[in-house]
Amino acid sequence: MFRLAVTLGLLSLIGPFAIDMYLPALPDIRDGFGASEGQVQLTLTAYFLTFGLAQLVYGPLADQNGRKLPIFIGTVIFFAGSIGAASAGSIATLTLWRGIQGLGGAALMVVPRAVIRDRYTGPEATRLMALIMLVISVSPMLAPLAGSIVIAFTGWRAIFGFMAVLSVLSLALAVFALPETLAKENRVRINAGNMMRGAKVLLSDPIFMGLTFIGGFGMASFFVFIASASFVYTSQFGLSTTGFSLAFAVNAIGFFGASQAAGPLGARLGIRALVRLGVVGFFTCALVTALLCLAGFASLAVVAAGLFCGNAFLGLVIPTTMVLALDEHGDIAGLASSLGGTLQMLAGGLVIAVSGLFFDGTATPMMIAIALCAGVSLTLTLIVLPRRAGAAA
Repeated sequence: MFRLAVTLGLLSLIGPFAIDMYLPALPDIRDGFGASEGQVQLTLTAYFLTFGLAQLVYGPLADQNGRKLPIFIGTVIFFAGSIGAASAGSIATLTLWRGIQGLGGAALMVVPRAVIRDRYTGPEATRLMALIMLVISVSPMLAPLAGSIVIAFTGWRAIFGFMAVLSVLSLALAVFALPETLAKENRVRINAGNMMRGAKVLLSDPIFMGLTFIGGFGMASFFVFIASASFVYTSQFGLSTTGFSLAFAVNAIGFFGASQAAGPLGARLGIRALVRLGVVGFFTCALVTALLCLAGFASLAVVAAGLFCGNAFLGLVIPTTMVLALDEHGDIAGLASSLGGTLQMLAGGLVIAVSGLFFDGTATPMMIAIALCAGVSLTLTLIVLPRRAGAAA
């Protein structure tokens, strides 16, 4: 399991790196192109939206042709998007190339989740997902710092050159280290009928849809933080790009540290009980931090502590809802993974676009948006996973 987790984690790393390494550059990109903060945030929205929509293609492709071909296609597209972004001459062109990056990077989100479902279910799958997240945790802890170093010596465009190199390394890893986990006899041909029937099953399953959006709005809250944090930390709190990178890493440690406890806790408490616990804790931390900001206590310490605690609870929610949503749909795991991922990324992109209309460069609107996302996740949890006397956790 450990070797597979490392391989899948390294492949999955390219998507987070394409976001996290880029974050310290947002103020420089704004100044370089003379753009507004909202326009710069749209480069992230474009990535998230195409990243989400493309998953609808890669999932069925993985069900028909095996798990490796979509990775090959996705990494090539991501490489092209990285080269284009490095040479962009305007904020609009950069937004376009970021969208193309998202089209490619989506493959490296869908396929690993389907591979997990090919091999494991239940607590074992949660444990594997947590191990993958441990590998991915390198990104928020090191990628922004690496990005700030690149910016200091060569400028923000070199970040995309680094991403191009990373995509080549990911392709080599997929060729030589990733096993094919979907046997030919288990593959499902792509056709409109199969996709429509599979989509109908998934969209009409309240547990699948509820879990997808419980995790989706949790992820959306993190996307809001990603889109806003560099401006908040550098403008309101006066941190340097390196200082922002370190603060961002601290906030992410809570998420990925807690995700490692998801497997053991899921086995002990029950997966559904763990989701409820995580969502309630996440909502409580987000709401308290937002109220403190509204009351005029929006200091760096308050915001960082609130985000750390909230993200720790979120670390229990994300891997668990991903696994639980796929448990009953092993025969269409690729489609389920892609549809779930698409819905989550679209929700995240929409939340960024809407919250960007109210963003003023300070922590308060950011924290309000995060608290609202947490509130939606809590509401869905109470509806989809109610605690019933005598019911299984």
